[in-house]
Amino acid sequence: MEQDQWLEVALWVNGELAEAISEVLSRFAPNGVAIEAEVSGFTPDGQGIPTGIMKVCAYLPVNDQLEQKRQELEQALWYLGRIQPIPAPHYQYLKETDWSEAWKVHYHPIPIGDHLIIVPAWLENPQPQRIAIRMDPGMAFGTGTHPSTQLCLEIIEDFFTQNSEHVLQQPVQMIDIGCGSGILSIAALKCGASMALAVDTDDLAVRATQENARMNNIASKLECANGSVEQILAAHYSIQHAQLVVANILAPIILSLFDQGLAKTVQLGGWIILAGILVEQAPDIEKVLKSHNFQSIHTRQLEDWVALSARLV
Repeated sequence: MEQDQWLEVALWVNGELAEAISEVLSRFAPNGVAIEAEVSGFTPDGQGIPTGIMKVCAYLPVNDQLEQKRQELEQALWYLGRIQPIPAPHYQYLKETDWSEAWKVHYHPIPIGDHLIIVPAWLENPQPQRIAIRMDPGMAFGTGTHPSTQLCLEIIEDFFTQNSEHVLQQPVQMIDIGCGSGILSIAALKCGASMALAVDTDDLAVRATQENARMNNIASKLECANGSVEQILAAHYSIQHAQLVVANILAPIILSLFDQGLAKTVQLGGWIILAGILVEQAPDIEKVLKSHNFQSIHTRQLEDWVALSARLV
């Protein structure tokens, strides 16, 4: 087999499983993992109509280690399948020229809310009146196709639109916990935040966030590092709390972050946005928010996913 070939590993799953499978595949894929939302068509304004099915795919280099990597990958998926049943992976070989372009055809600009649009790095912005967030979907999690990410982006846009006069009078800082690709930090900065701190426990996510920040010309306003709530509160970075804090992760992790002091990262009177939450998990998140003196709790839903925003009083 020629060295310029890749083995595509793909699984079609629901949104709940997509992130878990992505984490497994990322251990073996040197170029990251792509998550593609299947759509049944497009609305007149260009937004995809989701089917609820996500394609999670990674590309393994065809070399002497391929069979060993494939066996290790299948073993890791087998263990994940003991927790929740998952479909068998589908394999196909692609030449370098195919691989480098094939995954791009699945990505389209995605309008978000009234003013934002996610634009794949290689495309022009089809709606110049919107604020473009340029992303490289091949780099890390958080490409804008997942409902949780879209919900967060809508709420971030609303936050800065509704507080536009306040933003002009007093700079708004933002903290992004579990930043993934950095898409939420980039959106906040382009909407008017003066500075963003983005942290993640995955080095790949940190590198992707830094690269995407440079691509969007806001790197000077973004501080990005490996870490989480514990490191923020321990003053490892330039800020320990902010007027806007976002955590788009998963509900069980969000609950554990509150145990670590997540509420302390929000300034008094500031807002928190939480996502990666399934509908049935939302009551538990609301309960912990109320127990930490958050009020004005708003819920926004897309498909089976919920995002919550609340103000600390």
